[in-house]
Amino acid sequence: MFTNNFDPIAINLFSLEIRWYSLAYIFGILLGWIYCKKILIKDKNLSLLFDDLISYIIIGVIIGGRLGYVIFYNPSYYFENIIDIFMIWKGGMSFHGGVLGVILATYYFSKKNKINTFVFLDLIALSAPIGIFLGRLSNFINSELYGRTTDLFWGVKFEKIDNLIRHPSQLYEAFLEGILLFIFLNYFSKKYKNRLNGFTSSLFLIIYSLFRFLIEFTREPDTQLGYFFDFLTMGQIISIVFLIFGLVLFYKKNEIQK
Repeated sequence: MFTNNFDPIAINLFSLEIRWYSLAYIFGILLGWIYCKKILIKDKNLSLLFDDLISYIIIGVIIGGRLGYVIFYNPSYYFENIIDIFMIWKGGMSFHGGVLGVILATYYFSKKNKINTFVFLDLIALSAPIGIFLGRLSNFINSELYGRTTDLFWGVKFEKIDNLIRHPSQLYEAFLEGILLFIFLNYFSKKYKNRLNGFTSSLFLIIYSLFRFLIEFTREPDTQLGYFFDFLTMGQIISIVFLIFGLVLFYKKNEIQK
């Protein structure tokens, strides 16, 4: 058993607090940008456009992630406390909402520059697991999004939560949605590099959704929501929707390829 008593504050300079979660966002985007620029993108013009896209991605992640949490996970509270929607520093972000925000921001940017949206979405899909990995590690450090109780020997006691032994579901997600997803997507994108744009994006939606759906069985549901149909969490329901969209996109891209 491991006891989690990490300090969520990474740096404290003259009363300025920098949290691990903030660093995860910063380095996730930075490392993803470097990976795309140095490894994935070969065309100079595309590389320059990708630089401009980054600001759109950041806006999409923040707005989409926040609104996703407000709408999917706690609408009743925020509809009564509208001003709190803007208090992002208090916590409350949704990964699925962030994905939708990035898709919309990328679509707008691509149309504006007359480029196939999936050219950029495929690049984002290949690099996104880097940010997911860092984000889930910061969730673990912050003792948030923790798992259900367990008697397994690798269980973790989150001192800031309670004295129960719980699944380190954040680390499960870091491994599956971060490391394994990164390996799978980059392997298949190289093996099937002649596929149409959108192939990698569809794989991202499919594989991520499957991983997330399975891990949710070890993750404590949100207190204000509990279970749907006595066994499904909100994360699983949204993952099912994303999985369906991923499968439809995968099917359509393969049909066009034929």
